[in-house]
Amino acid sequence: MATLSLRASEGLRRRVWIAPVILGYVASFVMLSWSLSLGMPVGIAYGVWSACGVALVAVIARFLFAERLTPMMAAGIGLIISGVLVIQLMGSVHA
Repeated sequence: MATLSLRASEGLRRRVWIAPVILGYVASFVMLSWSLSLGMPVGIAYGVWSACGVALVAVIARFLFAERLTPMMAAGIGLIISGVLVIQLMGSVHA
């Protein structure tokens, strides 16, 4: 939500969006640190966090801001979802 708020702020020119940007990024780093403190490997935590962020922002921005979502981008999002699933499934098998 922080990245979408940053987009809505038009480069922080619309000041009403500054608080959601700051709070959203702080909250995301706090939650990432919680995941790491619970023992999740940093490579998996950061990989899933960033991949899911890219995919979700692209899809949501399509509807909120009418941004383009090409078939190639949709295929990339499908690969991201597949990759996250593989990481999750393989992580639980080898745990």
